[in-house]
Amino acid sequence: MAIDAREAAHRAASDAERVAWVDEQDRSLGGLPRAEVRERGLISRGTFILLFNSAGQLCVHRRTLSKALYPGYWDVAAGGMVQEGEDYAESAARELEEELGVGGVPLREHGRFYFDEPGNRLWGAVFSAVSDAPLKLQPEEVMEARFMSVDEALAVEPCCPDSLKALKLYLASF
Repeated sequence: MAIDAREAAHRAASDAERVAWVDEQDRSLGGLPRAEVRERGLISRGTFILLFNSAGQLCVHRRTLSKALYPGYWDVAAGGMVQEGEDYAESAARELEEELGVGGVPLREHGRFYFDEPGNRLWGAVFSAVSDAPLKLQPEEVMEARFMSVDEALAVEPCCPDSLKALKLYLASF
């Protein structure tokens, strides 16, 4: 499946975005372009938003093929990189609205974790939200989405390992 021009342009703009650059203790070191952080193996900040409907099902979506990390993988969390000058909560609200079209809902934070894998080093903050509003998918980032039980979500493959870690942190918080 080919990457369309809109996705390619979105990817280029995304790579140029200045994201929060931090150390292994999550202390701010400033901001750098996203592509530079990835290429140099530096650490950034990310948000993971677990969107549930009122029936307790989790929204799981499939990433577009133009994504730098885990293209075409299933993702159990909306989210993305915290931009330079933004805090975790601001980033979570922005990302949920951008990716799934859900805005103005209360977000609850469930903790933070460090993720370290080649090409993906980050401090992640885990949030949850509940909404029955219709989803409006960002076509440059999300190919499809569906709600399913948490057990089903834990079994989808291939699945983004960082968001799976976020979901497991959320589950451990109860």
